[in-house]
Amino acid sequence: MKTVVSLVLALFGFQVILSQSNINDLLAAGLEDAERYTNDYLAPVSEGAMHSISNGWYNSGESKPLGGFEISIIGNVSSFKNKDDKKAFTLDTADYENLQFVDGSTARPVSTALGDLDGVRVFVEAEIAPGITEREEFELPSGLASEDINVIPSAFLQASVGLFKGTEVKARFFPKINTDDIAAGLYGFGLQHEFTSHLPAERLFPLAISGVIGYTHLDATYDFSTTDIIAGQNQRIDVVMNTWVFQAIASTKLPVINFYGGIGYMTGKSSTDILGTYIVQSGPFQQTYTDPFSVEQDASGVRANIGTKLKLGFFRLNVDYTLAEFNNLAVGINFGFR
Repeated sequence: MKTVVSLVLALFGFQVILSQSNINDLLAAGLEDAERYTNDYLAPVSEGAMHSISNGWYNSGESKPLGGFEISIIGNVSSFKNKDDKKAFTLDTADYENLQFVDGSTARPVSTALGDLDGVRVFVEAEIAPGITEREEFELPSGLASEDINVIPSAFLQASVGLFKGTEVKARFFPKINTDDIAAGLYGFGLQHEFTSHLPAERLFPLAISGVIGYTHLDATYDFSTTDIIAGQNQRIDVVMNTWVFQAIASTKLPVINFYGGIGYMTGKSSTDILGTYIVQSGPFQQTYTDPFSVEQDASGVRANIGTKLKLGFFRLNVDYTLAEFNNLAVGINFGFR
């Protein structure tokens, strides 16, 4: 169970992000600087998570007949190991009101929530009274790669049921996990329709061709402790993600081993709310913030995948690989009838 929880935490980047350097320290630089930095820092992990949870909607171009069903355990891993552009962004102090690099740089790469750049120290400084200047230094957070995590995982249960000729409905679910620090869950709904089921001689046609639409919703809350720089109460991050997938798919129609593939489009939106009370108690910009800001990220893009499915009675196993902004490997263990 501990491993499962760790994977869920890694999905949002929370476990590593907050353990290395609390992102709320940035509020010591002022609200606008903190919001700008947080948006750039979290954007890649939000995008990758949306790609990850959007996979696994199908393993065949054939829709199930009336009464046919399949229950699946699906695991996804979306890789960012070779995506250096997702692991860092250039922080230009000219775009910030107060944030400066301790080493005197004006612009340099810093880690995103997926990255591994550490040891980057920044400071804020201002005159708080005539002739009196106050300065506060802190370290920018690193990301998942610094802990040798180079994939964004997701997992869920999925059920598919045939309703009428050529049409099946799907539902996916990941039960809410609650620990001392995090609560996370996922659900979604999908629809598949097989166009080749309307052909006069469908049994003789060698391929099954379908269209799939899938919606996935994920929400999570992470409560984290205060730091020496920021005090407060009920400090937490709330994340909500919603994605849609539109896919055209085709598969062979053999009795035991089949091959399938598809091409389509994914679009999604995530919202990250920084909630609670934050009391900046050190540095030149001491102030209290309540629910200080929210950041939003969008993700979209064309995707294509290819896979294979083994069917042995009521047991089925499928594996597929998706080419997208974040490439994904999906494995499904399935139990079905018809």
